[in-house]
Amino acid sequence: MLLIEKAILHILDFTGGEAVLSSQELMLEVNAIEFLNKHIEKTIGSQDAKSGTFYNNSEFAKKLNSLVAGELDFVAFTQDVAQQLYHVLETSEDARNSDLFFAQVRRDDIPYLVIFKCTNATGYVHNVFMTEDGSVSTELLNSNSLLPGLTQKMEEFAYINLDSKEVLVKGKKYNIDGNVVFALPELLLECGQAPSPSDTIKEIKKAAKKVADAYCQDQVETAAAVKTYIAENVQEDGQLDPVAVGEAVFKDKPNMQADFQQEIEQAGVKEPVPVDKEATLKKMRKHRLSTDTGIELSIPTEFFENTEFVEFFKEEDGSMSITLKNIQNISNKG
Repeated sequence: MLLIEKAILHILDFTGGEAVLSSQELMLEVNAIEFLNKHIEKTIGSQDAKSGTFYNNSEFAKKLNSLVAGELDFVAFTQDVAQQLYHVLETSEDARNSDLFFAQVRRDDIPYLVIFKCTNATGYVHNVFMTEDGSVSTELLNSNSLLPGLTQKMEEFAYINLDSKEVLVKGKKYNIDGNVVFALPELLLECGQAPSPSDTIKEIKKAAKKVADAYCQDQVETAAAVKTYIAENVQEDGQLDPVAVGEAVFKDKPNMQADFQQEIEQAGVKEPVPVDKEATLKKMRKHRLSTDTGIELSIPTEFFENTEFVEFFKEEDGSMSITLKNIQNISNKG
């Protein structure tokens, strides 16, 4: 269950050269509640978000503690944070006009501070007006302050558990004074970031491919083995162990296991990572293959290693053939 207790909206106007800070909380009417509810439910379980821990000297964490203790007003706290983020980004060539939402919410009785940074999009809207003779006329207007729609992804956000102070954050990189940094977690929240579930799976695939290539092992088979293992072994508690993936994919090949472990250590994804089981399985359900002849195939994971349905052959000249079996019907999806 999700309950929005309070919210506020500030504007980071880099074109106008100022932060437009609201002195009043948002009225929690239907539109505001729907917007926040939809985007919270879409982002709070995001596999692209990273777990974070505040640095010991984080100024944001100190202000947050004052907010939780009742020593700092919600409006004043958000104004201060919004102004700080504006100053952080105002010298960056990557900064774009943005709306900055803050909300205090309860989800399953856990209190969170939610931050949404919405880069304004450009699009067209209609306008209806009365002419001098009293007739109705319409026109198109170009608006450069559109918010993300309810079906669109929120580019940058943060969730701070107000009890445990655990952080879940997704930020973009900005070039600031010649340094490329994740502004939201590194410069505003001042917290470290663990690899996201999506990043971890990408690095596992990359490491397996590199090891397979180094030992002249078939990369397609290796990639399939990685996907199959993840699909079959994501634990009920949502933990994925990268080391276990290497041990299974390169079973009875200690040298390859060791090289795989070295690769994931260098990538910083050695430790088990919590993943959303449903979202992970959805990505692992199919193997998508692309050949150098331009043919693309999408094969369900459960059929990939079943020779009753799919079989791979390596020809004497080094080329490959794929045989699809037991097909009763073919339909054109194009």
